[in-house]
Amino acid sequence: MGNSQKQKVQPNIIVILTDDLGWADVGFNGATDIPTPNLDSLAKEGVIFENGYVSHPYCSPSRAGLLTGRYQARFGHDCNMPYDGENDASVGTPLKEKMISEALKEQGYATAAIGKWHVGDHTDLHPPKQGFDHWFGFAGGAMNFWGTPNDPLRTIYRNNEPVDPTELSYLTDDFTEEAMTFIKKQQNNSFFIYLAYDAPHAPDHATPQYLKETEHIEYGGRSVYAAMVNGVDFGVGKLVQLLKDLELYDNTILVFLSDNGGRAVHADNRPNRGHKGMLFEGGIKVPFFMVWPEKLKGNQRYTNMVSALDLYPTLIEAAGKKSATEPQLDGVNLTPFLTKEKEEAPHQTLYWRSVGGFEYAVRHLDYKLYKSAYKDKTMLFNLKEDVLERYDLAEEHPEIVAELEKLYTAWDAKNIPPGWVDPHPENVIKEEEKLQATRRKSLHPKKR
Repeated sequence: MGNSQKQKVQPNIIVILTDDLGWADVGFNGATDIPTPNLDSLAKEGVIFENGYVSHPYCSPSRAGLLTGRYQARFGHDCNMPYDGENDASVGTPLKEKMISEALKEQGYATAAIGKWHVGDHTDLHPPKQGFDHWFGFAGGAMNFWGTPNDPLRTIYRNNEPVDPTELSYLTDDFTEEAMTFIKKQQNNSFFIYLAYDAPHAPDHATPQYLKETEHIEYGGRSVYAAMVNGVDFGVGKLVQLLKDLELYDNTILVFLSDNGGRAVHADNRPNRGHKGMLFEGGIKVPFFMVWPEKLKGNQRYTNMVSALDLYPTLIEAAGKKSATEPQLDGVNLTPFLTKEKEEAPHQTLYWRSVGGFEYAVRHLDYKLYKSAYKDKTMLFNLKEDVLERYDLAEEHPEIVAELEKLYTAWDAKNIPPGWVDPHPENVIKEEEKLQATRRKSLHPKKR
């Protein structure tokens, strides 16, 4: 099959991942202060997921799940990589796990990873070893937005070569430009781009252009955070316009989501409870939409549960490969559900495990069980009646608690212990202590 023919059949695929973006930080989810006109316009042309989940409440494990299409606990990737010392090739998503990039390469796709990696510090686990033809970005969890190198994890690489910092301007813009260059080079081929912006993760850096768009926000921290989000919006607008100019837009699948719920500071997760790191909805339910003009009707809001784990089977099926040929996958092909070919829900049950079960959660139909280390108890919520997770029903419905515990135990039996640990457990305890101390401090001294 020649490239020109293949282009007519296979869709191009761009997965746009943001970092710590809050539920209500985009207009299509109700933001009123942060201008996201390009994202809002694009979302309206596809399907917005009102119950779109990621498989983990924070950075690295969530990315590992998305890229492999598997619950990351299956291969022990429950935690961020340790921060102290150098990590070898045993720390991160192992090469034996087949990433979506590798599956799409088998289908003839040109593949690119652009932006933040954070699923393996060691060079043996970097994108060129994981099915990506092209890589432009950094390996670690965060870095300054000016591209000034600090150490090997906070240095911008193009493939395996460090990029001269004088060639960089502002990482959000640099990642957009690199994606546009890749599209132009591959416009006659089928291509897959994993575009992982590190915005709006800290450090909070912005440009005058984007700060101008948020000068109406009078709270300084929120104003800068909003400018970072606006930078992503501006970049997505440029990408979409390029696709239209090259007459590629109609047969391109664009997916947009965040790696986890919004960060604890400056993000807006309302109406969801909690934030990044928590298994309340605010930590795992994210802004999420999918656009495919040739296949999916626009202006849809899909209310059934979907997972970032569904992207792998959905996208390889769109590329012409049966997901049944990848039996390790935990997600499902969403396309027949979104086209109404299948009327039932894609999932009855979704699972989460953090740090080997330090915290875990199960959502089964309308009920959600959450073993919370933050609150030091296991809670039960009816999300149909109580989307805000305010009313714990565990004591009222012990039989439902037992049922969901049984589901979790059966699921977890297929997982392995974490391959390494991070400071999340200690941070959870410190954070909860600080929260409760703040609340106590508000009381009359005799009531504390």
